[in-house]
Amino acid sequence: MTAQSTREASIVRTTKETDIKLAFNVDGQGESTIQTDVPFLNHMLDAFTKHGHFNLDVDARGDIEIDDHHTVEDIGIVLGQALLQSLGDKSGIKRCASVFVPMDEALAQVIVDISNRPHFEYRAQYPAAQVGSFAVDLVHEFLWKFALESRITLHVIVHYGSNTHHMIEAIFKALGRALDEATSIDPRVKGVPSTKGVL
Repeated sequence: MTAQSTREASIVRTTKETDIKLAFNVDGQGESTIQTDVPFLNHMLDAFTKHGHFNLDVDARGDIEIDDHHTVEDIGIVLGQALLQSLGDKSGIKRCASVFVPMDEALAQVIVDISNRPHFEYRAQYPAAQVGSFAVDLVHEFLWKFALESRITLHVIVHYGSNTHHMIEAIFKALGRALDEATSIDPRVKGVPSTKGVL
């Protein structure tokens, strides 16, 4: 795959559990239209998009009568696939970034390497198991499926916090900002930023 002049992708995923249509633009203006059956995830994706200066449209329906798991997991899968597709051969990108974001009393750090070697490390302990009706363990599910499908190395550390909502929101803001930096074009980079000559 060669570098694209327009770094965007649209993906449709339909299973017996979910129906998802997603459009993603790396070089956006922080604009989002998020319509899923999981309100807290809508809020987090909106924060991710705004802080990453992406454009993101998501229309997703899932079997939430069971629980939110399949919907959250599959959106992570599709968003990861869209990021991977939109970056083409990754020519000229900075590749790595580390970002801290505070959210009131909470502090989250996200480190990314657009490495084509999917790996996920997660260090977070929350004071509550749910935010509203949203199960907090789904944050892990979303992030590691996103890392796997986008083929990035992703490390997430919540250093501290006492409000679970703030802690999770800091993660999504930091993820957006880290990916914005890592995907940005550096004019000093010729080809791909790897001694292998390929990512």
